[in-house]
Amino acid sequence: MKNQNIVIIDYDAGNIQSVKYAFERLGITPLVSNDEQVIRNADKVIFPGVGEAAWAMNSLRKNGLDKLIPELKQPVLGICLGMQLMCESSEEGNTEALGIFPVQVKRFTNELKVPQMGWNQLKDMRAELFKGIESGEYAYFVHSYYVPVFEGTAAKCEYILPFSAALQKDNFYACQFHPEKSGELGVKILRNFVEL
Repeated sequence: MKNQNIVIIDYDAGNIQSVKYAFERLGITPLVSNDEQVIRNADKVIFPGVGEAAWAMNSLRKNGLDKLIPELKQPVLGICLGMQLMCESSEEGNTEALGIFPVQVKRFTNELKVPQMGWNQLKDMRAELFKGIESGEYAYFVHSYYVPVFEGTAAKCEYILPFSAALQKDNFYACQFHPEKSGELGVKILRNFVEL
């Protein structure tokens, strides 16, 4: 796999170390940065995140990253909260988000345990991220909020109701699950992203 300039966006929200290690296992050493030029010059950009949506958006605004991310032209991969922040808004704290995907993030009702925490099956996969991956393979999720199924859905999953496990639009890709914690499946997805 040819070495690439991969940048993980640093905005104090996150699962950055585990994402960095996942790429190092593929033989790639990503940069971690919140510098606009460094991010713009990357071959690929990773937008991770765990935590609360309103707080994370404030953190992005502080560094002007809220304006930068939607303008990026190279492949961008949002992970977990990163995926939710790529949507129009979130019910979590009534947060206005980046608006890349025209959909609102909603909270699971609590008929089942919330957050969903653990392994769940991916279905109806499309997009190059899932090349060589069979429907029904398991990925690792931790989330209380979900993206409904809409035209940008690139993979589905079910917990309480069907929801978007992954999204894709133009150069923007996103996973609600954690590829860096999803074993061999996650390795394949990150490799597919690097090879886009």
